[in-house]
Amino acid sequence: MKKVAVIGATGFVGSHVVKELENRGYAVEAIVRDASKIGQNEKVTAKSVDVNNVDELAENLKGSDAVISTFNAGWTNPNLYNDFLTGSENIEKAVEKSGVKRLIVVGGAGSLYTPDNVQIVDTPDFPEAYKPGATAARDYLNKIKENNTLDWTFFSPAIEMNQANVGTRTGKYRTSLEIPVFDENGRSILSVEDVAVALVDELEQNNHIRERFTAAY
Repeated sequence: MKKVAVIGATGFVGSHVVKELENRGYAVEAIVRDASKIGQNEKVTAKSVDVNNVDELAENLKGSDAVISTFNAGWTNPNLYNDFLTGSENIEKAVEKSGVKRLIVVGGAGSLYTPDNVQIVDTPDFPEAYKPGATAARDYLNKIKENNTLDWTFFSPAIEMNQANVGTRTGKYRTSLEIPVFDENGRSILSVEDVAVALVDELEQNNHIRERFTAAY
């Protein structure tokens, strides 16, 4: 049984990733702020770790076959940009220090490109409330691209991946690298359950080593 560490395991995406891994027979090390919020069993163990404590995080990641980071500094956090960037960089450092080679990072859709080659976060209609987080995720993508030590993958969810799309796991999706995947109605949609499927599929198939990808129906 492979062991996978999931950072941010109680979050919107992270909780579904834990469930998908558990259902596929993986041993999961859930890295969270408060381990009491995780339902532990023979497949899932939880550790309360501050992601900005690089040494402690690295120690808890040791022995894992891979790390999936769904870290989110909180959409209502007034210091979201800095906290997301710092946390993501510290997670990357800790993974390197732990000796784990495989890292899958969940970022945002804002760094994807429109057909006119403009990043979505830079378009006029992009919601102001989401700009700090989207910009931080875009800037972190540019940083992790410089890492030639880890076998990293950066995942940008579909543009419409939110609470309204909860509840459907189809196991089917289409992928792209830099431009969103759109359906016949011009929408880019993926349920959080199928986000988890796409992430664990990437873990198993290694189709996007050292590159970013996105997925939608």
